[in-house]
Amino acid sequence: MEQLVGVIAKALVDHPDDVRVEVVEKEHLIVYELSVHPEDVGKVIGKQGRIAKALRTVVASAAVKMDKRVTVDIIS
Repeated sequence: MEQLVGVIAKALVDHPDDVRVEVVEKEHLIVYELSVHPEDVGKVIGKQGRIAKALRTVVASAAVKMDKRVTVDIIS
């Protein structure tokens, strides 16, 4: 799942070397913290947050078989 977030983010940005994904696990929640180059934050979020919402939807759909909630946080 971590690789999925990284691959999608690297395809969207101008500085793919600066893409980092960290996993934070809690009881029933897994948070993927996505950090990108400051110039690329807008590209990952998209107009009105559409790309960020789509990324979260893809990750949540891929995590259906896990018994945990999954989300993606974008950190500049």
